[in-house]
Amino acid sequence: MGPQAAQLQSQDTAPRGRLLLVDDEENILKSIRRVLRRGDWEIETATDAEQGLRTLERFHPEVVISDFRMPGMNGVEFLTHVKQQEPRAQRIMLTGQADQQAIEEAINRSEIFRFISKPWNDSHLVLTVKSAFEQYALQTENDRLYRVTQEQNAELKLLNADLEERVAQRTRMLSQAKREWELSFDCMETPLCVVRARDFAVRRANLAYARVAGRSIEEIPSDTACYRYLFGRNEPCTGCPLPAAVESGKGARGEVQQSGRTYVVSAYPMAGDDRVVCTYRDVTEEQSITRRLIETEKMAAVGQLAGGVAHEINNPLGGILAFAQLMSRDAGRSGSDLESLKLIEESALRCKRIVESLLKFSRHSRVEDRRLFDLSKCVEDAAVLFRAQLKSTPKVELTLGLMDGLPKVYGDPGQLAQVVLNLLQNGLQALPTPEGKLTLVTGREGDRCYFAVADTGTGIEERHLPRIFEPSFTTKAPGEGTGLGLSIAYRIVQDHGGSFHVDTEVGSGSRFTVFLPIPLQLERLP
Repeated sequence: MGPQAAQLQSQDTAPRGRLLLVDDEENILKSIRRVLRRGDWEIETATDAEQGLRTLERFHPEVVISDFRMPGMNGVEFLTHVKQQEPRAQRIMLTGQADQQAIEEAINRSEIFRFISKPWNDSHLVLTVKSAFEQYALQTENDRLYRVTQEQNAELKLLNADLEERVAQRTRMLSQAKREWELSFDCMETPLCVVRARDFAVRRANLAYARVAGRSIEEIPSDTACYRYLFGRNEPCTGCPLPAAVESGKGARGEVQQSGRTYVVSAYPMAGDDRVVCTYRDVTEEQSITRRLIETEKMAAVGQLAGGVAHEINNPLGGILAFAQLMSRDAGRSGSDLESLKLIEESALRCKRIVESLLKFSRHSRVEDRRLFDLSKCVEDAAVLFRAQLKSTPKVELTLGLMDGLPKVYGDPGQLAQVVLNLLQNGLQALPTPEGKLTLVTGREGDRCYFAVADTGTGIEERHLPRIFEPSFTTKAPGEGTGLGLSIAYRIVQDHGGSFHVDTEVGSGSRFTVFLPIPLQLERLP
């Protein structure tokens, strides 16, 4: 191979640019490196701003990506140093949903080339980095053209035609860069708009904002108030933070209610301008989750109370069981006495099992209780216990379909057996008459094992489905259910890394399927 061919091959294999990643979380650095690997860029990483500055002096990157929240120097301060040391380096900031202050500060200082929200879209991330390298190349080329123009002023007339074409091309590229900047805001899932402070008129908005309004982005008028365009109101929204932000000159937040949804509105006034950047975050689901957590805390308190009561009952039950067994061994007992003592012993054992179940529900699973176990065997053991309850309803049929050779799953078999018993008990109560069919099966689907309980009962109405796992929610008559069973089962399954799937049809029955991960396959996942 000749020298010229070797040089060409070296150019083909050389990285297309230098990129510096700064984030205090190693998993984020690894994730970004994996996504950007396709770009064939030379990438260096740093876990804090100080290390990033040292790498900057040695590496001289063309593009720098920094997280906003880092120990010590934050992302804005770090990128300010980058701008001073490497003015042409393109700066990209990673921001989370709570980093609106960073957006305001970066906009006011005009230091940031692009923002990338966490979690990011991989394609958007690659496109943004590619645009940053193109922008760097554009600036470098413009600087080179300026120097060439100064050095070759004598040849200006000869090169004028070509220069005009180059300027036109650069103009098109700058227009494209402006469009990409607009697309960056359109990629944000948070509704964002720029409002004129004096009359609330919408001046700019992204696609997410238009979606909340239920209109096309092209329909955004330049003189229509945001409250009329977005919510169809005739006056400013109650709780709007815009007046307070304009008065104080600082960012302000407020809650706005509209059509059963709750939005946290943040307003950031632009320095030296009559415009305000407003963002809208829908927190309806977050507030719903908060209410559910409160209910969960109530349920935990009930569980602690039940555990205490169960512990106190356990001792006298042990005495009853011991004396019944001793009396049954006495010589000369009549058959009727022995039968009565046997009934006392069985009843005491049944109460003891109930107490043990209450104690299991009232405590969290211990690490030492968890192990690899055969799911089919665990389900079969639970079915054996449940068959004893079916003696009072002989017309109810329980059918088992247990798969042999399933991969073992990791967890507490005692707790998962309680989930099986709970689902079987719910299926039994769902039967409209003391007869019907219950089916209990196990199997495998991909990298998960599962067990499923199906009944031929009344089914669940669609309006109740979103709430069946809520604590204290029940459709049973008073005295027939507490509403805690499915909630406890859901908590146990989630604690084991599993998930519930419910199939139901009113009048035909329901099927509850619990999926549990196979540990070895989970380790192979990227």
